[in-house]
Amino acid sequence: MKCVIPCLLKGILMAEATPAFKQLLRESFAEIQVGQIFRFRRTFSAGDVALFCGVTGDYNPYHIDQAFLEESWFKRPIIPGLLTASMITHIGGMIGFLATEMSFQFPAAVYIGDTITCTVTITAKDEQIRLVRAKADFINQHGEEVLHATFAGFPSDIRLAH
Repeated sequence: MKCVIPCLLKGILMAEATPAFKQLLRESFAEIQVGQIFRFRRTFSAGDVALFCGVTGDYNPYHIDQAFLEESWFKRPIIPGLLTASMITHIGGMIGFLATEMSFQFPAAVYIGDTITCTVTITAKDEQIRLVRAKADFINQHGEEVLHATFAGFPSDIRLAH
């Protein structure tokens, strides 16, 4: 079985959904268009890193150990990659997006105080299973790409003005 969640959503789980919910899914899928763009910008703080590391247990010395960092090429704490990548979830939450797959590439570090703009572009729609594919580009305040992602899933409740 290649894709468990789409099969479940199309078959077993969809059978349990109410007619009104199924209609909401159809409308949300129809509203999302290939080429559509969503943006979110934020500045990362030391508090963000502390909270993320505490919640996830990610106590990597690249994020929290100043003595270790002074000997490294970074010289200062870097933001955990998945904290930066989580910017996608802000946009995903606003379109009620249920992700089924995600892939990330991290070409550059993000530091405390950096302002990152995440631009999500809808790249494809599979009409048969109502799957949406997208890419996300993350650019820092200097115009440098710090992260690139691709992901797929199902929109279910569009609440984002575009």
